[in-house]
Amino acid sequence: MLEAVLPIAVLGLMFGLGLGWAAQRFRADSDPVVDQIEAILPQTQCAQCGFPGCRPYAEAIASGEADINQCPPGGEAGIQALADLLGREPLPLNPENGVEKPPRVAVIDEKICIGCTLCIQACPVDAIVGAPKLMHTVIASECTGCDLCLPPCPVDCIDMVERPASLMDWRWPEPGRKRGAA
Repeated sequence: MLEAVLPIAVLGLMFGLGLGWAAQRFRADSDPVVDQIEAILPQTQCAQCGFPGCRPYAEAIASGEADINQCPPGGEAGIQALADLLGREPLPLNPENGVEKPPRVAVIDEKICIGCTLCIQACPVDAIVGAPKLMHTVIASECTGCDLCLPPCPVDCIDMVERPASLMDWRWPEPGRKRGAA
């Protein structure tokens, strides 16, 4: 029995060491500035900035190909955080990319949904579940409110509603600001 197990164990150890070496040798190093920029972005993957997601937009900002004011979901606070990180002057949100809105979530009217799956295909974060020719629904905790599911829906059964506030959203008021002042 030991004669059968020992060669397999040695072979497994050799493959493991080889894979470990290859992982270290061919590891892609990430740019820490891009990582910091991406951490500030809201991760909606909405493409309103003109890039296919938050990571490509972060890379474009870091390389100087894009301005810091192209992210409507990040809004003024996101622009200010990017300006602080990069030592730049904050800019107003570029209106060509959209306007700042409160956090929203998609809601599907399940009585109208025909199960075409076009919204599932359009969702960049897989927040919509369902099956062909059956109704679909949105996992609200996963939905980023990007609006990308709205255009492909042939029966207009999807509405964007303001995300209900929760304890996780609550923040202490900033010093010097009155409550309710934006």
